[in-house]
Amino acid sequence: MTGSNTSVNTDHTATDTGSVSFPQNRSCPYHPPTAYQPLREERPLARVRLFDGRGVWMVTGHAEARALLADPRLSSNRESDAFPSPSARFSGISRRRTALLGVDDPEHATQRRMLIPSFTLKRTASLRPRIQRTVDRLLDEMIEQGPPADLVNAFALPVPSMVICALLGVPYEDHEFFEGQSRKLLGVPYEDHEFFEGQSRKLLRGPEARDTEAARDALEDYFRKLIDRKQKDRGDGLLDELIEQRLNEGTLDRQELVEFCTILLVAGHETTANMISLGTFTLLEHPEQLAELRSEPALMPAAVEELLRFLSIADGMLRLALEDIEIGGRTIRAGEGVVFSTSLINRDESAYEDPDLLDWHRSSRHHVAFGFGIHQCLGQNLARAEMEIALRSLFDRLPHLRLAVPADRIPFKPGDTIQGMIELPVAW
Repeated sequence: MTGSNTSVNTDHTATDTGSVSFPQNRSCPYHPPTAYQPLREERPLARVRLFDGRGVWMVTGHAEARALLADPRLSSNRESDAFPSPSARFSGISRRRTALLGVDDPEHATQRRMLIPSFTLKRTASLRPRIQRTVDRLLDEMIEQGPPADLVNAFALPVPSMVICALLGVPYEDHEFFEGQSRKLLGVPYEDHEFFEGQSRKLLRGPEARDTEAARDALEDYFRKLIDRKQKDRGDGLLDELIEQRLNEGTLDRQELVEFCTILLVAGHETTANMISLGTFTLLEHPEQLAELRSEPALMPAAVEELLRFLSIADGMLRLALEDIEIGGRTIRAGEGVVFSTSLINRDESAYEDPDLLDWHRSSRHHVAFGFGIHQCLGQNLARAEMEIALRSLFDRLPHLRLAVPADRIPFKPGDTIQGMIELPVAW
């Protein structure tokens, strides 16, 4: 499949002859960028160049990635000027303090312990009936409205958005605001219109640096006001528990709580929404694997793991070396930036046989789609449950689901943000 990307171009010309720039757009939404092919042949580490001409290490080997992601000599603290940034758009917010993702131990461990009880397997299991009801209601509404439909806005986005709002205790009626701000914060192209010869036409515009800065400010201001309201009138959710058990007791400061809420809300709906929409697109483009999944529903958990590996939507985890590190026959020097290409790591031939094939029968649980080490995604159990329920229910209820337009006309997201579909027109 040779899909088209009609969003903002993030391909950059490298300043060194023979070097590859990062990030690059995918030419097909479920395969790594073709420009990364030389890096696959240069495993386990290679040099790549960022938008500002700075050279950094890209990790592409599976074993080396897991070793480095667990190595405390690599820092996630984004406040240093030396910390790498993937684009000019993110350079402003990348220097701002970020809870969980942007701090190291022991501070990270303290923050994570506060949240772990809300994301355990047991807690996720208790949420499954609520997820199923949400999925069923959205499918009822989509079916009643009739085809065609944009699966992103009608289904893939509201499923995790409703669930994370319920979990946190955030009013879902505010979803249009925080979903819009999340897209700008993550650099996702958004729909705009311009008038040409007296007629309006739709455009996809990419947020600029000032848009991402303003989006984070808007989200943090929203949570400050929400915390004020909840301190006067407590509700039911993780945010309410943190206010009562941590904020009011002085073991968590107000700004840290605001950062918790921002990262959990944005990551909690945006990543899973992309996995549901891109997962659906990928299944429709692989009819044999979809047919097998329909005939053997027990394969769904394995299919979710394989889709996580295969799609690798969070492609480009960033770190900064605090000390010299010897690995893979190379030396990463203190002060050098490191980027982890999830899409290449999860296609490493030494870890997966025929890695470019979608195979429900392989063991995929050791992928790094959720990261690895201390920063491994806190919400991975919830994401798996949402994907499993959403995809199973979607294809059960709509057995004749199909793309409503040719695959190469469907826009998907640029390489410097979470990978996924901007829209997904479907019929049934």
